Amino acid sequence: GGPAATAAEHPALVPVPLSAKTPEALRAQARRVHDHLAGTPGPGLAATALSLAVHRAGLEHRAVVLAESRDGLLADLAAVADGDTSRRIVTGAVAGGGLAFLFSGQGSQRIGMGSELYDSQPVFAQALDDACRHLDVHLGQSLKDVMFGTGCEAGGDRDAELLDQTVYTQAALFALEVALFRLVEHLGATPDFVAGHSIGELAAAHVAGVLSLADAAALVAARGRLMQAVPERGAMVSVRAPEAQVAAELDGLTDRVAIAAVNGPAATVISGDLLTTLAVAKRLEEQGFTTRRL
Repeated sequence: GGPAATAAEHPALVPVPLSAKTPEALRAQARRVHDHLAGTPGPGLAATALSLAVHRAGLEHRAVVLAESRDGLLADLAAVADGDTSRRIVTGAVAGGGLAFLFSGQGSQRIGMGSELYDSQPVFAQALDDACRHLDVHLGQSLKDVMFGTGCEAGGDRDAELLDQTVYTQAALFALEVALFRLVEHLGATPDFVAGHSIGELAAAHVAGVLSLADAAALVAARGRLMQAVPERGAMVSVRAPEAQVAAELDGLTDRVAIAAVNGPAATVISGDLLTTLAVAKRLEEQGFTTRRL
Protein backbone atom coordinates (compact mmCIF):
# COMPACT_ATOMS: atom_id res chain seq x y z
CA GLY A 1 0.00 0.00 0.00
CA GLY A 2 2.88 2.51 0.41
CA PRO A 3 4.75 4.48 -2.27
CA ALA A 4 7.09 1.61 -3.14
CA ALA A 5 4.15 -0.63 -4.01
CA THR A 6 2.89 1.84 -6.58
CA ALA A 7 6.12 2.47 -8.49
CA ALA A 8 4.87 0.45 -11.44
CA GLU A 9 1.35 1.97 -11.37
CA HIS A 10 2.07 5.47 -12.56
CA PRO A 11 -0.19 7.88 -14.49
CA ALA A 12 0.68 9.15 -17.96
CA LEU A 13 2.26 12.29 -16.47
CA VAL A 14 4.87 11.62 -13.77
CA PRO A 15 6.17 14.44 -11.50
CA VAL A 16 9.96 14.14 -11.10
CA PRO A 17 11.24 16.38 -8.24
CA LEU A 18 14.62 18.04 -7.84
CA SER A 19 15.94 20.16 -4.97
CA ALA A 20 19.15 21.97 -3.98
CA LYS A 21 20.43 24.71 -1.69
CA THR A 22 20.83 27.36 -4.42
CA PRO A 23 19.50 28.01 -7.94
CA GLU A 24 22.95 27.19 -9.32
CA ALA A 25 23.08 23.92 -7.41
CA LEU A 26 19.58 23.08 -8.66
CA ARG A 27 20.73 23.45 -12.26
CA ALA A 28 23.78 21.33 -11.51
CA GLN A 29 21.59 18.68 -9.90
CA ALA A 30 19.40 18.59 -13.01
CA ARG A 31 22.50 18.12 -15.16
CA ARG A 32 23.76 15.26 -12.97
CA VAL A 33 20.44 13.44 -13.07
CA HIS A 34 20.22 14.00 -16.83
CA ASP A 35 23.72 12.64 -17.46
CA HIS A 36 23.12 9.64 -15.20
CA LEU A 37 19.86 8.69 -16.91
CA ALA A 38 21.26 9.32 -20.38
CA GLY A 39 24.12 6.94 -19.70
CA THR A 40 22.05 4.01 -18.39
CA PRO A 41 19.11 2.02 -19.82
CA GLY A 42 16.97 2.38 -16.65
CA PRO A 43 15.30 3.00 -14.30
CA GLY A 44 11.77 3.89 -15.44
CA LEU A 45 9.96 7.17 -14.84
CA ALA A 46 8.10 6.05 -11.72
CA ALA A 47 11.22 4.56 -10.11
CA THR A 48 13.22 7.70 -10.89
CA ALA A 49 10.54 9.97 -9.43
CA LEU A 50 10.14 7.79 -6.34
CA SER A 51 13.88 7.71 -5.67
CA LEU A 52 14.27 11.48 -6.01
CA ALA A 53 11.22 12.16 -3.83
CA VAL A 54 11.93 9.68 -1.03
CA HIS A 55 15.70 9.24 -0.88
CA ARG A 56 16.94 12.81 -1.28
CA ALA A 57 16.64 15.76 1.10
CA GLY A 58 14.02 18.39 0.39
CA LEU A 59 16.14 21.53 0.10
CA GLU A 60 15.09 25.14 -0.41
CA HIS A 61 15.25 25.51 -4.19
CA ARG A 62 13.11 23.07 -6.12
CA ALA A 63 11.88 22.12 -9.55
CA VAL A 64 9.34 19.52 -10.66
CA VAL A 65 9.51 18.12 -14.18
CA LEU A 66 6.22 16.72 -15.49
CA ALA A 67 7.43 13.82 -17.61
CA GLU A 68 5.44 11.76 -20.11
CA SER A 69 8.37 9.73 -21.42
CA ARG A 70 12.04 9.06 -20.80
CA ASP A 71 13.04 11.23 -23.75
CA GLY A 72 10.77 14.01 -22.52
CA LEU A 73 12.29 13.79 -19.05
CA LEU A 74 15.81 14.06 -20.46
CA ALA A 75 14.83 17.10 -22.53
CA ASP A 76 13.22 18.82 -19.54
CA LEU A 77 16.15 18.05 -17.24
CA ALA A 78 18.44 19.62 -19.82
CA ALA A 79 16.15 22.64 -19.87
CA VAL A 80 16.35 23.02 -16.07
CA ALA A 81 20.14 22.65 -16.26
CA ASP A 82 20.24 25.46 -18.84
CA GLY A 83 17.92 27.68 -16.79
CA ASP A 84 15.03 27.33 -19.25
CA THR A 85 11.69 26.69 -17.54
CA SER A 86 9.41 27.51 -20.47
CA ARG A 87 8.39 23.85 -20.68
CA ARG A 88 6.01 22.08 -18.27
CA ILE A 89 8.38 22.65 -15.37
CA VAL A 90 7.46 24.06 -11.96
CA THR A 91 10.21 25.88 -10.07
CA GLY A 92 10.42 27.87 -6.85
CA ALA A 93 11.95 28.28 -3.43
CA VAL A 94 10.55 27.17 -0.07
CA ALA A 95 11.45 28.17 3.46
CA GLY A 96 10.20 25.73 6.07
CA GLY A 97 6.59 25.24 7.08
CA GLY A 98 4.29 22.28 6.60
CA LEU A 99 2.52 20.75 3.65
CA ALA A 100 -0.80 22.34 2.64
CA PHE A 101 -3.43 21.22 0.13
CA LEU A 102 -5.71 23.81 -1.47
CA PHE A 103 -9.01 22.74 -3.03
CA SER A 104 -10.31 24.94 -5.87
CA GLY A 105 -13.79 26.32 -6.45
CA GLN A 106 -16.23 26.40 -9.32
CA GLY A 107 -14.95 27.12 -12.81
CA SER A 108 -12.43 24.33 -13.30
CA GLN A 109 -14.95 21.72 -14.46
CA ARG A 110 -14.72 20.03 -17.88
CA ILE A 111 -16.27 17.01 -19.51
CA GLY A 112 -14.16 13.89 -18.94
CA MET A 113 -12.32 15.27 -15.94
CA GLY A 114 -10.82 12.40 -13.97
CA SER A 115 -11.72 9.76 -16.56
CA GLU A 116 -8.12 8.75 -17.32
CA LEU A 117 -7.26 8.46 -13.64
CA TYR A 118 -10.47 6.50 -13.14
CA ASP A 119 -9.35 3.97 -15.75
CA SER A 120 -5.75 3.72 -14.50
CA GLN A 121 -5.81 4.27 -10.72
CA PRO A 122 -7.96 1.90 -8.62
CA VAL A 123 -7.70 4.05 -5.49
CA PHE A 124 -8.96 7.10 -7.37
CA ALA A 125 -11.74 5.07 -8.99
CA GLN A 126 -12.94 3.67 -5.66
CA ALA A 127 -12.94 7.10 -3.99
CA LEU A 128 -14.82 8.66 -6.91
CA ASP A 129 -17.39 5.86 -6.90
CA ASP A 130 -17.92 6.32 -3.15
CA ALA A 131 -18.43 10.06 -3.46
CA CYS A 132 -20.74 9.72 -6.48
CA ARG A 133 -22.81 7.05 -4.75
CA HIS A 134 -23.54 9.41 -1.85
CA LEU A 135 -24.25 12.36 -4.17
CA ASP A 136 -26.45 10.41 -6.59
CA VAL A 137 -28.98 9.92 -3.78
CA HIS A 138 -29.56 13.68 -3.70
CA LEU A 139 -29.16 14.43 -7.41
CA GLY A 140 -31.43 11.75 -8.80
CA GLN A 141 -28.97 11.12 -11.62
CA SER A 142 -25.60 9.43 -12.11
CA LEU A 143 -23.04 12.11 -11.35
CA LYS A 144 -20.27 10.06 -12.97
CA ASP A 145 -22.26 10.01 -16.23
CA VAL A 146 -22.49 13.80 -16.08
CA MET A 147 -18.76 14.14 -15.37
CA PHE A 148 -17.63 11.75 -18.09
CA GLY A 149 -20.22 12.84 -20.65
CA THR A 150 -21.95 9.49 -20.87
CA GLY A 151 -25.35 10.41 -19.49
CA CYS A 152 -26.94 12.34 -22.37
CA GLU A 153 -28.09 10.84 -25.64
CA ALA A 154 -27.39 14.13 -27.40
CA GLY A 155 -23.79 14.14 -26.16
CA GLY A 156 -21.29 16.90 -27.00
CA ASP A 157 -22.55 20.39 -26.14
CA ARG A 158 -25.45 18.97 -24.15
CA ASP A 159 -23.05 17.11 -21.87
CA ALA A 160 -21.03 20.27 -21.23
CA GLU A 161 -24.22 22.27 -20.65
CA LEU A 162 -25.36 19.82 -17.99
CA LEU A 163 -22.01 19.81 -16.20
CA ASP A 164 -22.03 23.63 -16.17
CA GLN A 165 -25.33 23.66 -14.26
CA THR A 166 -24.32 24.62 -10.74
CA VAL A 167 -26.13 21.74 -9.06
CA TYR A 168 -23.93 19.28 -11.01
CA THR A 169 -20.80 21.44 -11.16
CA GLN A 170 -20.53 21.69 -7.38
CA ALA A 171 -21.11 17.99 -6.85
CA ALA A 172 -18.68 16.97 -9.60
CA LEU A 173 -15.86 19.15 -8.33
CA PHE A 174 -16.36 17.91 -4.79
CA ALA A 175 -16.24 14.27 -5.93
CA LEU A 176 -13.17 14.87 -8.10
CA GLU A 177 -11.24 16.72 -5.41
CA VAL A 178 -11.95 14.09 -2.79
CA ALA A 179 -10.85 11.32 -5.17
CA LEU A 180 -7.67 13.22 -6.04
CA PHE A 181 -6.94 13.66 -2.36
CA ARG A 182 -7.40 9.95 -1.66
CA LEU A 183 -5.04 9.07 -4.50
CA VAL A 184 -2.31 11.46 -3.33
CA GLU A 185 -2.83 10.28 0.25
CA HIS A 186 -2.40 6.67 -0.92
CA LEU A 187 0.87 7.66 -2.60
CA GLY A 188 2.20 8.89 0.73
CA ALA A 189 1.51 12.64 0.86
CA THR A 190 -0.24 13.72 4.07
CA PRO A 191 -1.01 17.44 4.51
CA ASP A 192 -0.49 19.44 7.68
CA PHE A 193 -3.15 21.91 6.58
CA VAL A 194 -6.05 21.94 4.14
CA ALA A 195 -7.97 24.89 2.76
CA GLY A 196 -10.50 25.49 0.03
CA HIS A 197 -12.29 28.12 -2.00
CA SER A 198 -16.06 27.95 -2.45
CA ILE A 199 -17.04 24.29 -2.96
CA GLY A 200 -13.41 23.43 -2.20
CA GLU A 201 -14.06 24.42 1.41
CA LEU A 202 -16.42 21.47 1.77
CA ALA A 203 -13.92 19.09 0.19
CA ALA A 204 -11.29 20.35 2.63
CA ALA A 205 -13.68 19.96 5.57
CA HIS A 206 -14.45 16.37 4.57
CA VAL A 207 -10.86 15.19 4.11
CA ALA A 208 -9.94 16.90 7.40
CA GLY A 209 -12.55 14.76 9.16
CA VAL A 210 -14.93 17.60 10.01
CA LEU A 211 -17.72 16.14 7.83
CA SER A 212 -18.46 12.52 7.04
CA LEU A 213 -18.83 11.67 3.35
CA ALA A 214 -22.59 11.27 3.75
CA ASP A 215 -22.98 14.62 5.51
CA ALA A 216 -20.65 16.39 3.09
CA ALA A 217 -22.56 14.99 0.10
CA ALA A 218 -25.89 16.18 1.56
CA LEU A 219 -24.45 19.66 2.14
CA VAL A 220 -22.80 19.85 -1.29
CA ALA A 221 -26.02 18.82 -3.04
CA ALA A 222 -28.13 21.26 -1.03
CA ARG A 223 -25.68 24.10 -1.68
CA GLY A 224 -25.68 23.45 -5.42
CA ARG A 225 -29.45 23.12 -5.53
CA LEU A 226 -29.97 26.45 -3.72
CA MET A 227 -27.43 28.25 -5.90
CA GLN A 228 -29.07 26.78 -9.01
CA ALA A 229 -32.43 28.18 -7.86
CA VAL A 230 -31.23 31.79 -7.67
CA PRO A 231 -33.07 33.91 -10.28
CA GLU A 232 -31.03 34.74 -13.38
CA ARG A 233 -31.42 38.50 -13.00
CA GLY A 234 -27.86 38.87 -11.79
CA ALA A 235 -24.35 38.35 -13.11
CA MET A 236 -20.89 37.57 -11.81
CA VAL A 237 -17.74 38.66 -13.65
CA SER A 238 -14.07 37.91 -12.97
CA VAL A 239 -11.76 40.87 -13.65
CA ARG A 240 -7.97 40.72 -13.90
CA ALA A 241 -7.56 44.01 -12.05
CA PRO A 242 -6.61 45.11 -8.51
CA GLU A 243 -9.41 45.50 -5.97
CA ALA A 244 -8.85 49.27 -5.68
CA GLN A 245 -9.18 49.76 -9.44
CA VAL A 246 -12.43 47.81 -9.51
CA ALA A 247 -13.80 49.56 -6.43
CA ALA A 248 -13.28 52.94 -8.11
CA GLU A 249 -15.63 51.86 -10.91
CA LEU A 250 -18.35 50.96 -8.40
CA ASP A 251 -18.66 54.45 -6.93
CA GLY A 252 -22.34 55.28 -6.69
CA LEU A 253 -23.37 51.80 -7.84
CA THR A 254 -22.92 49.73 -4.69
CA ASP A 255 -26.68 49.28 -4.31
CA ARG A 256 -26.64 47.31 -7.57
CA VAL A 257 -23.16 45.76 -7.89
CA ALA A 258 -20.41 44.89 -5.41
CA ILE A 259 -17.08 43.14 -5.08
CA ALA A 260 -17.89 39.49 -4.44
CA ALA A 261 -14.38 38.10 -4.00
CA VAL A 262 -10.73 39.11 -4.10
CA ASN A 263 -8.78 36.09 -5.30
CA GLY A 264 -5.38 37.75 -5.70
CA PRO A 265 -3.55 41.08 -6.22
CA ALA A 266 -5.01 41.31 -9.74
CA ALA A 267 -7.98 38.95 -9.53
CA THR A 268 -11.27 40.50 -8.45
CA VAL A 269 -14.83 39.25 -8.87
CA ILE A 270 -17.87 41.53 -9.07
CA SER A 271 -21.53 40.53 -8.89
CA GLY A 272 -24.94 42.15 -8.83
CA ASP A 273 -27.67 43.38 -11.14
CA LEU A 274 -27.18 41.92 -14.62
CA LEU A 275 -27.05 45.11 -16.71
CA THR A 276 -25.09 47.14 -14.16
CA THR A 277 -22.50 44.43 -13.59
CA LEU A 278 -21.95 43.92 -17.31
CA ALA A 279 -21.68 47.69 -17.84
CA VAL A 280 -18.97 47.94 -15.17
CA ALA A 281 -17.14 45.00 -16.73
CA LYS A 282 -17.28 46.69 -20.14
CA ARG A 283 -15.75 49.89 -18.73
CA LEU A 284 -12.94 47.87 -17.15
CA GLU A 285 -12.36 46.06 -20.46
CA GLU A 286 -12.05 49.43 -22.19
CA GLN A 287 -9.29 50.29 -19.71
CA GLY A 288 -7.39 47.17 -20.80
CA PHE A 289 -8.42 44.70 -18.09
CA THR A 290 -9.43 41.19 -19.06
CA THR A 291 -12.88 40.10 -17.88
CA ARG A 292 -14.74 36.80 -17.90
CA ARG A 293 -18.35 36.23 -17.02
CA LEU A 294 -18.77 33.38 -14.53
